[in-house]
Amino acid sequence: MNTINLTIDKKPVSVPAGTTVLEAARSLGIQIPTLCYLGLHDLNIENKPAGCRICVVEVEGRRNLAPACATDCAEGMVVSTHNIRVLNARRTVMELILSDHPFECLTCAKNGTCDLQSMAQELGIREIHYQGEKSTYRKDTSPSIIRDVDKCILCRRCEMMCNDFQTVGALSGVNRGFQAVVAPAFEMNLEYSSCTYCGQCVAVCPTAALTEVDHTGKVLRALADPGKTVIVQTAPAVRAALGEAFGMEPGTLVTGKMVSALRELGFDHVFDTDFAADLTIMEEGTELLGRLTRFLEGDKQVRLPILTSCCPAWVNFFETYFADMKDIPSTARSPQQMFGSIAKTWFAERIGVNREDLVVVSIMPCLAKKYECQREEFSVDGNPDVDYALTTRELANLIKQANLDLKQLPDSDFDQPMGESTGAAVIFGTTGGVIEAAVRTAYEIHTGKSLNRVDFKELRGLENIRSATVDFNGFPLRIGIAHGLGNARKLLEEIREGKSEYHAIEIMACPGGCIGGGGQPLHHGDSSILKARQKAIYTEDELKVIRKSHENPAIQELYASFLGQPLSEKAHHLLHTHYFEKKKRKVSIG
Repeated sequence: MNTINLTIDKKPVSVPAGTTVLEAARSLGIQIPTLCYLGLHDLNIENKPAGCRICVVEVEGRRNLAPACATDCAEGMVVSTHNIRVLNARRTVMELILSDHPFECLTCAKNGTCDLQSMAQELGIREIHYQGEKSTYRKDTSPSIIRDVDKCILCRRCEMMCNDFQTVGALSGVNRGFQAVVAPAFEMNLEYSSCTYCGQCVAVCPTAALTEVDHTGKVLRALADPGKTVIVQTAPAVRAALGEAFGMEPGTLVTGKMVSALRELGFDHVFDTDFAADLTIMEEGTELLGRLTRFLEGDKQVRLPILTSCCPAWVNFFETYFADMKDIPSTARSPQQMFGSIAKTWFAERIGVNREDLVVVSIMPCLAKKYECQREEFSVDGNPDVDYALTTRELANLIKQANLDLKQLPDSDFDQPMGESTGAAVIFGTTGGVIEAAVRTAYEIHTGKSLNRVDFKELRGLENIRSATVDFNGFPLRIGIAHGLGNARKLLEEIREGKSEYHAIEIMACPGGCIGGGGQPLHHGDSSILKARQKAIYTEDELKVIRKSHENPAIQELYASFLGQPLSEKAHHLLHTHYFEKKKRKVSIG
């Protein structure tokens, strides 16, 4: 690889050819401000946007200022990043951006965490010298995401994530000049576009042009209603990231403190989605074994590979782009929806509460979960199995509003019986975790032998697409794993073309799986943060006394007293679902 030698702010530096001035400056510890640049090399995305022009620098011998994020280093280049000409240019650009931006910071969802707000502070903007007409645009509210385009600065971060990484294509630049906007095709509502609600656009938006639909107010009203019993479930990835919102290092496990915080907030029962993850393995694992058995017996009609179905954004994706293959995924509901279904039947009966008086709240790393719980098939006579879903970020804000110091809270345990879980359940929070959990159970049920090694490390990692072969008592079970919808598309197209050699495939929509979900504390694709969260997930798995889903005593009791056996008629009714082409599915927005 060729090496380029240049000087930045009178400091010599050598960098590989193809390095941008922005990256070279950062290698020297020189921070050049930027709004549109993300630097998603860990996600294999080439990001040279040059949209906001906040990062302009002066290059000796060049007449115009150059955008550092899109200018490659050249041999002998001399760069000045913070001289008076550069500083004045940046302030001018910022004032022009702010001249067409709403001044409602006090009530804005991003107040205090807005990149634009922080940049204006950093550049010392105290007045705007450019006044004129402001562009206005209608607000678009979908089941999961709100588009407030008046706050859009046309940085195109959302478009890059949606198109280049997720390959969803829901957002793009529309119109020109003063009418330019980032929107779905034909400026349709997000709900009717190809959007999967993965939330990666929200995770990278520097302003509040894209935010999640906040259910916090509805949850607080439910908690204040003496006629309601309000229970909460927490997804596995939440405990590995929540601490970051309180200044803890990425990967700090806060499971016990999170439980204490939820009790302090007034929830009547604090349960764990991991309980339902174990339940998912019982149903999905049994379904996998059933298809494999038929395949080995020579059934030509069996549909393989079986696809995991825990991620609602991924479900949206295949309902939109691969509806011709909707009989391939497992019919098992996601753990969130299995939990809600069991809570409003089995648990409600146990505690003597009517379904309508039981409110189920989910704490999720995911924006698509907000949409998922509103799908009509997950309700009974209009009453949803899961009433509200809060993101990890929303829970952090709620804890802060209640003046609770998460760091100082004692550790406490989940309530029973829906707080009992295994190590297999907690690894659902990372890419490769669902299929590893399934293998732990499916292997023992299929072979009748006890696993001496439960850590299937060949299924782990953060590579975009991974494959492994697991020995099922002489049968080579071929497994594919993808995280990120762009990577999922590659595996699905292989299946469609009849080229796939896998027997089972796990897909998660977000980078790293749920640990990198659109509702998590922002990570901007930083693989070190994702790796720390992933390590925390596997650490909690190792600390569990029971690490196989079928050995969970609470799950065993649920089947013995209520469900019968996996894939029973009652289990099918309560724990399984079916899929639709996107244009035919229905959502009830509460």
